[in-house]
Amino acid sequence: MIVAVISDSHDNLRKVEELLNFLHKNPVDLVIHCGDIVSPFTLKLLLEGLNSDFFGVFGNNDGEVAGLLKVSGGLMEKPPLLKEIGGLKFAVMHEPLFVDSLASSGDFDFILYGHTHQAESYSVGNTKVVNPGELCGYLTGKSSFAILNTTQKEVEIVKL
Repeated sequence: MIVAVISDSHDNLRKVEELLNFLHKNPVDLVIHCGDIVSPFTLKLLLEGLNSDFFGVFGNNDGEVAGLLKVSGGLMEKPPLLKEIGGLKFAVMHEPLFVDSLASSGDFDFILYGHTHQAESYSVGNTKVVNPGELCGYLTGKSSFAILNTTQKEVEIVKL
């Protein structure tokens, strides 16, 4: 399975459109958002442009929770979200609380988070820990997201 992991889009509609253009040329099976979409209109743009499944978690800047829930049709949840996808166990959160402890437990195949706006990918035992960085590009000047190949357990950080 090919999964796009995004975080911290912070209402940057231009970057959401660039992401969608990339995903139309490089299809994925699933998109996971690790929080800080911010407004329902940004989520609406994202969902209307996707040709894949989607789910996400709320971040600390997602203020209009009711609107995001309505637009997502219930596909947004409070973190941490523990989910099995294709026989693999995922922990999805916004803030990196207890990431190393969760990874050290060996209970998860992937731990995904955002919040820091810094892209990184590393392994703890058999667990892949991934922060896709910031889609918005506001803090670092770099717009990025991650592509996971769950079969190969490979992670690629993509810069827009």
